[in-house]
Amino acid sequence: MENLPDAVEPKLGRPCFHLLATEGLAHMDKDHVWHLEALARVCQADATLLVATPFRVVALEDEAAVAEGLRWWEELTARGGEGMVVKPLDFAVRGRKGLLQPAIKSRGPEYLRIIYGPEYTAPANLERLRQRGLSTKRSLALREFALGVEGLERFARGEPLRRVHECVFGVLALESEPVDPRL
Repeated sequence: MENLPDAVEPKLGRPCFHLLATEGLAHMDKDHVWHLEALARVCQADATLLVATPFRVVALEDEAAVAEGLRWWEELTARGGEGMVVKPLDFAVRGRKGLLQPAIKSRGPEYLRIIYGPEYTAPANLERLRQRGLSTKRSLALREFALGVEGLERFARGEPLRRVHECVFGVLALESEPVDPRL
């Protein structure tokens, strides 16, 4: 890499979203702001390896805050960003029907054009996309999340690796379920 001009040197930094565990502790009890701020401090050690993830907290009951969040997303995607991940403030949230989906990707129009084709915004195509069933994808995401949390907690408690691997193999088994990869 030392012979490559600066313009083609690969960017190695990767965004970070959660500080999953440290010595003996899984950090599922911390909110997302805590995770992102803790990781921003870790990223300062080597910005070529890790990149602090920009984020916004949006109070959904505040119309101005929602408008500002939307403006941020529009600017991000207009600059070529894929989109953003929308999460509740708490790491895991239970609703009246159980565990809520931990995150939803909100992709920008150009990314969606790559995935669904150049005519995806045509009314007939948008209607077809709106009719897709997302319940299978949501169910898989929730089950994978629950298994991931369980595996991490087992690991942090120092349980035997075979107990951690039970959760990993469960996630891998769920990944074999047929689901539209574009969702």
